[in-house]
Amino acid sequence: MSNPLVRKFGAELIGTFGLVFGGCASIIVNGDPHNVLGPILIALSFGVVIAIMVAATLHISGGHINPAVSIGLWATRHLPTRDLCVYLLAQLIGAILAALTLLAIFGHTKLVGTVTLPVSSLSAIQAVSIEAVATAFLVFVIAATATDGQGVGKLAPFAIGAAILVGALWAGPLTGGSFNPARSIGPALVAGNFTDLWMYIVGPIVGGIIGAVLYQLIRQPAERAQAEKLSADVTPREIAAARKRR
Repeated sequence: MSNPLVRKFGAELIGTFGLVFGGCASIIVNGDPHNVLGPILIALSFGVVIAIMVAATLHISGGHINPAVSIGLWATRHLPTRDLCVYLLAQLIGAILAALTLLAIFGHTKLVGTVTLPVSSLSAIQAVSIEAVATAFLVFVIAATATDGQGVGKLAPFAIGAAILVGALWAGPLTGGSFNPARSIGPALVAGNFTDLWMYIVGPIVGGIIGAVLYQLIRQPAERAQAEKLSADVTPREIAAARKRR
């Protein structure tokens, strides 16, 4: 593929497919009484698969694999509008294809169990808030590690996967821990269960924008960062020599 946008489309589609298939398959396996993973290992599964997919696609598309991430970075001008449209389309197609694959392998009843739903004790506002807060945390980490040249870019997959893991550990028992509209839309669409789906669209998108904006507010300007780097490279002897010349 010679077209960069086509490569980005492919990377986001495959990355999102991997996330939805791998993460939701762990939920299905957990429902089997003979293969109980438990909520901790399910959260770990999502964290690991995210880290793997981000590592595989980071150098091509930035490893978003999440509409909330793409919209958040677009809102802070780190993603062109044209790319945003391509990313969103790729992510939704990837999620739907993953759900269709799960349907073909495990059947409709098992797939329904992967649809994200809040526990009955939560109100709609609480569920949306939980998804928004967890996604804001996630996108803040992504903006810091994957979009900032001053950040620890090589550790981005690990940091992003860890953010998913932490979020899933506390939010998973409450809302299912989606933090990703595509992850929720794919299984819901294929299973035909749209109950409370709007919460998993609104919450993550709002949270994604908040997380990206928060990091943008504390982000070190490129000019200042470069100046500090240059000053750090100057030795004390060079500073003394410069003072003598004055």
